[in-house]
Amino acid sequence: MRKTALRLKKTRINGDLYWQVTVPQQGGGRVRRTFKDRNEAQTFLDLSKVQVENHGTAALSISDKLRVMATEAERKLAPYGKTIRDAVEHYLAHLKSVAGSKPVREVVAALLREIAADGASKRHKLDLSSRLNRFAVDFGERMIADISAQEIGAWLRGLNVSGITRNGYRLRLSNLFAFAKSNQWLQVSPISTVKKAKETPSPCGILTPEQISALLHAATLETLPYWAIGAFAGLRSAEIQRLEWQDLDFESGIITVAASKAKTASRRIIEMAKNLRAWLAPYAGNSGPVCPTGLRKKLEADRARAGITDWPNNALRHSFGSYRLAATQNAAQTSMEMGNSPQMVFRHYRELVKPKTAAQWWSIAPAAAENVIALKA
Repeated sequence: MRKTALRLKKTRINGDLYWQVTVPQQGGGRVRRTFKDRNEAQTFLDLSKVQVENHGTAALSISDKLRVMATEAERKLAPYGKTIRDAVEHYLAHLKSVAGSKPVREVVAALLREIAADGASKRHKLDLSSRLNRFAVDFGERMIADISAQEIGAWLRGLNVSGITRNGYRLRLSNLFAFAKSNQWLQVSPISTVKKAKETPSPCGILTPEQISALLHAATLETLPYWAIGAFAGLRSAEIQRLEWQDLDFESGIITVAASKAKTASRRIIEMAKNLRAWLAPYAGNSGPVCPTGLRKKLEADRARAGITDWPNNALRHSFGSYRLAATQNAAQTSMEMGNSPQMVFRHYRELVKPKTAAQWWSIAPAAAENVIALKA
């Protein structure tokens, strides 16, 4: 088959003189472009020759529609210093990522299986499962690589929760997308560009000396250690529930919270206050878990007997932090005992109680508990 050459010739149409450029097509055949002006025809011929020389005849097969589209795309990319080739390669990478991705529901299930196999705590598994499965309700069938930061931000704002809670969801989603990236189900996690919500902490609710005294008197032999350790050692609820009696050294007067039992996965040692040692003295020599089974209902019964109906969130721990800081005036020491930063302790617990009231708190011992109300000035 004879190859069509690029050429320019003049022709007459309805008696008028025109100039035609014959352009070979890829795979055979030809296309003619007709011009009224010879200079325009020559310019087109020269450009076509350059294109054939650089890219072959395929470059001459671009339709006018595609040419206009390419010109418009090039114009829009120019301010960013990018070309059509850059845009195509970027989008192809995205398509490749999505093609090798997995639905959100499957990624959530895979992550939950992994943390369970790695020995995550029951509390951590429940928290992760609750938040991620809520995300999967809306995005479950979507490929995780195809979800944008804008969509995630809109979803988080739509939860209509406090800033602290919203940031908790964002943290768990960060775990999810990092897990997907590590498994090559997406290339870049979008979470880094999702803004955090502004957190406005609510004031810490604490108990009065009268209330903790009433609780200690209402407690049973099974539940009393929980109340005493929470109020006078400041351990988190989950940490107390993981304690074993061998973690309490009655001779040296210290409580050891092992890394495996601490929320922060860091071992810490708390010195027992004098009144705490008095409350726990009858339990010296015990073994096994500090807390009984069915703890939640038993604690509720204690509160009911003590006449406490309004229970602040994290009441025991917040109370310890407030009364301890007021007594010691030492945020660094209190933070070490609580497993928090000094900044957090100072920000949340400073000046919540007066030193005189703090003295009443730390004087509540088995022999003095009945007289705590009389101690109040």
